Amino acid sequence: MTMATITEEFDEATDAVQDIDSKYRLIILAAKRSKQLQRGARPRIDIDQTKHKPTRIALEEVIRGRVKFHFNDLAETPTAES
Repeated sequence: MTMATITEEFDEATDAVQDIDSKYRLIILAAKRSKQLQRGARPRIDIDQTKHKPTRIALEEVIRGRVKFHFNDLAETPTAES
């Protein structure tokens, strides 16, 4: 995934999810959700898991607003809720 693609995805995500204020938060949140998917969590969107990697599925979930998250007061990184 190129930086241009990430920037385009970020633009889409900011329209869908107002709490994501930077592409770095988007990537961190998608990475945490991707780990959950790799460990056996079920996708929250209708997507063919054989054609898409967990990272892509996680990014789509975040963009569509299907991943709930909150920011810890002590740290600035988002925490994906399972």
